[in-house]
Amino acid sequence: MKILSAQQTREADAQTIREEGIASEELMERAARAFTGWFENKFTPEQPVCIFCGPGNNGGDGLVVARLLHQRLFDVQLYIVNDAQETSPDFQINLKRLPHEVPPHHITSKNGLPAIPEKACVIDALFGTGLSRPVTGLYAEVIDWLNEHSNCTVAIDIPSGLYTDKQTPAEGAIVQADHTVSFELPKLAFFLPQHEQYVGEWHTVSIGLSQAYLSEVKSNFHYVTQKEIQQLIKPRTKFSHKGTYGHALLLCGGYGKIGAAVLAARACLCSGVGLLTVQAPAIGYDVLQTAVPEAMLLPDNNRRHLSSLPKSMEKFNAIGIGPGIGTERMTKTMLGQLLATTDLPLVIDADAINLIASSDKLKAQLPKGKVIFSPHPKEFERLVCKSNNEYERLEELREFCRVYQCHMVLKGSHSAIATPEGDIFFNTTGNAGMATGGTGDVLTGILTALVAQGYTLKEACLLGVYLHGLAGDLAKGTVGEIALIASDVIEHLPKAFLHLRRS
Repeated sequence: MKILSAQQTREADAQTIREEGIASEELMERAARAFTGWFENKFTPEQPVCIFCGPGNNGGDGLVVARLLHQRLFDVQLYIVNDAQETSPDFQINLKRLPHEVPPHHITSKNGLPAIPEKACVIDALFGTGLSRPVTGLYAEVIDWLNEHSNCTVAIDIPSGLYTDKQTPAEGAIVQADHTVSFELPKLAFFLPQHEQYVGEWHTVSIGLSQAYLSEVKSNFHYVTQKEIQQLIKPRTKFSHKGTYGHALLLCGGYGKIGAAVLAARACLCSGVGLLTVQAPAIGYDVLQTAVPEAMLLPDNNRRHLSSLPKSMEKFNAIGIGPGIGTERMTKTMLGQLLATTDLPLVIDADAINLIASSDKLKAQLPKGKVIFSPHPKEFERLVCKSNNEYERLEELREFCRVYQCHMVLKGSHSAIATPEGDIFFNTTGNAGMATGGTGDVLTGILTALVAQGYTLKEACLLGVYLHGLAGDLAKGTVGEIALIASDVIEHLPKAFLHLRRS
């Protein structure tokens, strides 16, 4: 699904109005009904509602919501904030439609700010996606007041003060919402860690925007849905055998970090690979043979660190490298030999990323169109560069993947999957319980297994990251977020596959 810019959102609204031959206030009514439907499923009429409206169309949405919630027997208090700005035509239309039981209270100075009841839900309808300058003056004072006194805030479409698709200036005030209900599609701002305190939990409601426009409009940003992922899964044939589903090689583990090899290997096996060989330092031989009996093991010539490649590479279909390998000189030399000689697809993670980041020579040896990187943010900084903000980081991510013709999974709450063509896909599964050691090793195993089975690098990234997060969500339902560990994610991978096949 595409993520639209603020300008494209306005264009979608306009085309919908043209296609359907409706007035703009009718689309506003439709949007407010969709928001109200979500709201009444979340909150009860026993909870007071305070709606704060600005002078534009986001404020007009708030006026319609006030009318609709009143009809549904909610106790609504309506506040219109205006420092003498002109109001939009649709705002004026819906101001006249308010029932007399919902009289608007006008806030023209800080002295007019009301007391917010302790159990009240505040609805933010001050500014929408059209905001182009920092919020200051009276509106900033209102936002600061709400952030200080509201126990529950729901933003209509986007938290007021937050820019949709570019960096918001630091000097402006921004509503800190607990929930944000976006019309039709989520906004790019929702997927960036720097906005967590403003967006809260985001939700989307359909308002019937033009499907013709949505299908034709160009966007480099997308978010992943379950329906799209289900279409990627390849069915198994009756007469297939272990050779049908690829032979993966994992180069992982080091002294004190053989567990990383175990996690990557177990995840790889649970992700459908036909055969798996693990090369690890000799010290890990007994551990791996015991913990992962389904895998074949090649003990490295060095006891504590990886130092050499397997003698024969022809039998493998994909290679995963990095978890727990350390940054010893001999391991760096082995990595250089791998990059210089193999034509197999590579999944590069953890210390393998750190080694490549430390050497321009290794970067220059990266095979074009054959690599998936899966860094966490600090590894990304070492490999690519430091960024001033998340928008700048997205552009650096796109440029790196274009220059090196690689794919990259930048891990996080909404992991960003970048392609050589400049597209970025945001994942929509996973939870905070997965912020624990070893879950990245699990992802390496999943990605390697999928590539070995013949999935394209893009397909492996999209499917692998979604499955990884889905398994984490299923594990959360069993053990909760706090106690969740990487092994729980592996144990729930079979359930994640079943969930996708049955849904």
